[in-house]
Amino acid sequence: MFKLPAVPKRRLTGFGLAALFVFAAQATAWNPAYANPERWAREWPQTDFTQTSIDLNEVLSGGPPKDGIPSIDKPQFVAVSESTDLAAQEPVIGLSINGDARAYPLRILTWHEIVNDTVGSVPVAVTYCPLCNAALVFERTVEGEVTEFGTTGKLRNSDLVMYDRQTESWWQQFLGEGIAGERTGVRLKLVPARLESWENFATRFPEGKVLIPNNPGLRPYGANPYVGYDSAAQPFLYNGSMPEGIAPMARVVAVESEAWSLDLLREKGRVESGDLVLTWTPGQTSALDTRAISEGREIGNVVVQRKAAEGLVDVPYDVTFAFVFHAFRPEGTIRQ
Repeated sequence: MFKLPAVPKRRLTGFGLAALFVFAAQATAWNPAYANPERWAREWPQTDFTQTSIDLNEVLSGGPPKDGIPSIDKPQFVAVSESTDLAAQEPVIGLSINGDARAYPLRILTWHEIVNDTVGSVPVAVTYCPLCNAALVFERTVEGEVTEFGTTGKLRNSDLVMYDRQTESWWQQFLGEGIAGERTGVRLKLVPARLESWENFATRFPEGKVLIPNNPGLRPYGANPYVGYDSAAQPFLYNGSMPEGIAPMARVVAVESEAWSLDLLREKGRVESGDLVLTWTPGQTSALDTRAISEGREIGNVVVQRKAAEGLVDVPYDVTFAFVFHAFRPEGTIRQ
């Protein structure tokens, strides 16, 4: 949730990564990693904390204040053919609704986490939580009202806690569910999207558009502030139990209450489970490895589809970490 200083090593693990997070926290005016429900109520006077579906002691400060990580509310785009700064293997969230295709590079979302947009006449929130590698798209019409989402600066199970600007209710990004406030228990509709390489998106949608920074100098776009995070032994700002039989930071492909390890999918290339078809192909870098996102190690492209009468149809999925899936889907199954 905060910018880390530059480091000389290509990758950090174990103690080195933990020490870097501590250094970053001490180097700022923020005080991350504490739970303080009484303070939350003072900071958020418009949020009805008498309505919650969680223990508010599970919520930690990630460091930044409300909107300290600014959402993008007036996104700007260029045509695919006009984009010049993205490497072929860089990760983007690829979204297509009603013939309107748009790519949202993680080099931008890492620094903003939420894009409030309208795609194919459908209001959507394109979200990315770096500490969970959770890239999810939701419709942002809530109970018949188009709403706008921002960042609270809070985390639960290391995952982004969003808020809506109409009622200031808090929402869990991984679940797309209201967890505190007037809209507690309300669920957002997930929209199928792909976490894919820029090259794959541009090939699929040569007439599409790609998100660009509103102010290119606002952040060091293209840089990863979480160097070596996905090689760490343990997650950051997480106090829950760990999954059994799999490393907590191993990537898994999650579809509702089922998940498949990325290693399994990479090994097989294609996995079928009921009417679901999961495929893996090479050609996408990790956004959480090296300082330059374009130079990250190979993670590959995942596509999840469902067999239907008209053929294979994309379904919502998430390429996240095993500890995240375990935290939010404790009764779920991870296949390895």
